[in-house]
Amino acid sequence: MLAKSYGSSVYGVNASIITIEVNVSMGTKFHMVGLPDNAVKESEHRIDAAIKHTNYRMPRQKVVVNLAPADVKKEGSAYDLPIALGILKGSEQIEAPELEQYLIMGELALDGMLRPIKGVLPIAIEARKQGFKGFILPEENASEAAIVNNLEVVGVKSLRDAIDYLEGTSTIKPVEIDTRDVFFYNLNTYDADFADVQGQENIKRALEIAAAGGHNVIMVGPPGAGKTMLAKRLPSILPPLSLVEALDTTKIHSVAGRLGANASLIATRPYRAPHHTISDVALVGGGGIPQPGEISLAHNGVLFLDELPEFKRTVLEVMRQPLEERRVTISRAKVSVDFPANFMLIASMNPCPCGYYNHPEKECVCPPGAVQRYLNKVSGPLLDRIDLHVEVTPVSFDQMTADRKAESSEEIRARVIEAREMQKKRFEQTPEIHSNALMPSQMVKEICQINTAGKALLKNAMEKLGLSARAYDRILKVARTIADLAGSEEIKIEHLAEAIQYRSLDREGWAG
Repeated sequence: MLAKSYGSSVYGVNASIITIEVNVSMGTKFHMVGLPDNAVKESEHRIDAAIKHTNYRMPRQKVVVNLAPADVKKEGSAYDLPIALGILKGSEQIEAPELEQYLIMGELALDGMLRPIKGVLPIAIEARKQGFKGFILPEENASEAAIVNNLEVVGVKSLRDAIDYLEGTSTIKPVEIDTRDVFFYNLNTYDADFADVQGQENIKRALEIAAAGGHNVIMVGPPGAGKTMLAKRLPSILPPLSLVEALDTTKIHSVAGRLGANASLIATRPYRAPHHTISDVALVGGGGIPQPGEISLAHNGVLFLDELPEFKRTVLEVMRQPLEERRVTISRAKVSVDFPANFMLIASMNPCPCGYYNHPEKECVCPPGAVQRYLNKVSGPLLDRIDLHVEVTPVSFDQMTADRKAESSEEIRARVIEAREMQKKRFEQTPEIHSNALMPSQMVKEICQINTAGKALLKNAMEKLGLSARAYDRILKVARTIADLAGSEEIKIEHLAEAIQYRSLDREGWAG
């Protein structure tokens, strides 16, 4: 007898439907066709044990399992459950009249229990799109799938539970989640707050500007000055995730298997801080089965690279294209997948190998030329994509012990949101651009116009401070953001002056 069930495969952050056909006929062998990988082929033994432990029998006949379309490679162990149900129906041990109306996924343990799977959210979205009545999957993944409305999501613990539900003898009820409750309950619940930071007012100001315009930042300062502490608090002042952004972020973490059991929607902006020993593939994504890297896991959030010059040169250079295009394309011989990568890059570094160049109290012990060689580890093209260069100085004892309460993240975030609202109106005709940092050069000329006094100041700064030509557009973008924070429609000379001071690494002779 022929039976059909449906599963799904995930490529990138999108899913496609896989039809699982099971034919049980005269014979003795088990055949699986349709380009399965080793994990899918091995499902025969898991299914055999699971069926026996559920008090059914594995048919001792010829069983042919076809995974269609046959020219698409099937990977992973999540096809166990739909194949097992197809075998039981094909051998007439169960009726399951509505089997073909459900999309089914799950990895079977030998005792028939189910283990959680990856990529549930994109699969649930595709199931609704294709008109399936519901989605049967492991109980640990049900909350994640239930984010998708107009789809019956059934979380089951075992093969027995799935059979009972399809036979109509189960008391299991579909999982329902009010996305708005989950989303708004978890919104902006960050552990770190800027209220904990004493002093460093100039650095807080720079990070506020970065958050308001979506700008990339590099912080240069001696060890112990607070660079990492400040970077950790940046997500707490970013605008709240919209529901669309939250879904996009959750899809990426779901595909990467980073959500955890019983997780649903990611409602806070991600913060990723990989170690400097990270590989190219781990940062941008890839592998035999293309998986998202750190830059995609930081989508709609912050990617913090501490001790930037210590990263391998090749690792840093692969970020150049994603920083411009806000996505990364991973190409293989038979497949090419896109992962979104719209993140804010926050980098930090010491000014020299010993860490104390330009320190107000300690003396630098680096030999001549060492400072410049150290800075040259970060390439010009990468530095070109970083809008704000901030020099961090150590906090004095008086600042650390001051009784004055520092401004909280909530207060700073309110100003950032107001500035982003101005940008939203400014770019409403170009939805792909939603912050000042994303403006192309032509748009910078139209939007970031400055008066005669401003042009004179900028010309004087570029000549006297030795600023490079690449700093010109960056200064104008940052000045536009500073004007937005001040609620000004035009870029005034004080906004331009503040923006100029954030290009310290472009100054000729900065490192001696």
